[in-house]
Amino acid sequence: MPTERRPPSPMPVADLEGVDESTWLDVIQRMDEVYTRLIDDEIELEKKNTELEQSQRFIVSVLTSMSDVLVVCDERGQIEQANAALCELVGQSEAALRGTSLYGLLADEASVALARAAMEGALLAPAGGAIELNLKDRHGQPVSVDASGTARVGGQGRRLGTVWVGRPTAELKRAYQEMRTAHEALKRTQQQLLHSEKMASLGQLVAGVAHELNNPISFVLGNVHALRKYCDRLQTYLDAVHAQMPLAERQQLRERLRIDHVVGDLPSLIDGTLEGAQRTADIVHALKRFSAMDPDERKPVDMSLVVDRAIHWVQKGRALPPRVVWQPVSDCVVMGSAGQLQQVVMNLLQNAFDALAQSPQPEVTVTLRREGAQVLLSVRDNGAGIPPDNLRRIFDPFFTTKPVGKGTGLGLSISYGIVEQHGGNLVARNADGGGAAFEMSLPAA
Repeated sequence: MPTERRPPSPMPVADLEGVDESTWLDVIQRMDEVYTRLIDDEIELEKKNTELEQSQRFIVSVLTSMSDVLVVCDERGQIEQANAALCELVGQSEAALRGTSLYGLLADEASVALARAAMEGALLAPAGGAIELNLKDRHGQPVSVDASGTARVGGQGRRLGTVWVGRPTAELKRAYQEMRTAHEALKRTQQQLLHSEKMASLGQLVAGVAHELNNPISFVLGNVHALRKYCDRLQTYLDAVHAQMPLAERQQLRERLRIDHVVGDLPSLIDGTLEGAQRTADIVHALKRFSAMDPDERKPVDMSLVVDRAIHWVQKGRALPPRVVWQPVSDCVVMGSAGQLQQVVMNLLQNAFDALAQSPQPEVTVTLRREGAQVLLSVRDNGAGIPPDNLRRIFDPFFTTKPVGKGTGLGLSISYGIVEQHGGNLVARNADGGGAAFEMSLPAA
């Protein structure tokens, strides 16, 4: 508060020629008004000083708390102000830095040239520009800083200097590297999890695959045994021919060994053997394709073939599979990974088959169609449906209603992720006529 002052005592009224008492009273009144204005101006000045001090303390606190380095230079590059972060980095106090050249803080000639060009206006945009400079730290070692300079302009439009704000890039690079490493680890874990779930699905098909392989292999083995016997008969007959056996005896040997029958039967035996071997190779190739790690590349995939193959394999893995109502269609091609999409369809079919384990007349209906730019697949069973509480959590990881050892709780969660990665959507609902329905939509190729 301003010091209380007393107005000056009224001057003694002297008897002056032409000045009466009213004149002196008017003078005294005007002196009081001037004094009052002086007091008001002093109060306003102290108020402004208080606000200025508060603003200065606020600016100092902001500059002190900044983790980025800040330095203010004049037009010649002389340092006028520096914050605590810069002082900490270079190991000097602000008082020691004030009045020195900014170029003295730079570690190499390239940084000096960049900073000089920026402050001379060659690189510095009106709103500031970012360049990479190397500062010398307290030990004289270079520290890379991503610096942004902004011009200081006076009231007459004259440039007064430059304000530099910089952030050490080592911290940014380290954070980026850690983020990239974590992302790569997450991708590997996700791929391993997806592959593990695929192998779990494959394990459920082992019995059916063994039976599927047993038929063509048994067929091939039977044909090979027959070919072996035929080979012995032909060898015996050729030995007799080479030994120049009499024609009559050779004819009897030919009839006894049934050479004509052997020669006629050989083409069908060879064709059957080749067919069985090809069926075996196809089965092994399909298993290898399904169990292999899927590449990231996307190719055109015929969803009708994917569904056909998935139904075939899931049925082969069941001793008494439910009846499947399915009609292949055309023009349902999407872009994606055939192995991953087959994994999704097989998972939906296996869940439908499991839901019908106690059903007296189990039936699964699979429909595939194209609507505009979408390919829609529906897998519906005629079971009891999904309880409302479970329906909300059906795609949660590790959620399962199966007994321990019968499921991982990851199948639907991974399937949902695969469909989402393909730009589609997977939903579960209870069908109007009873049973559960899983509906998948994918962008058409």
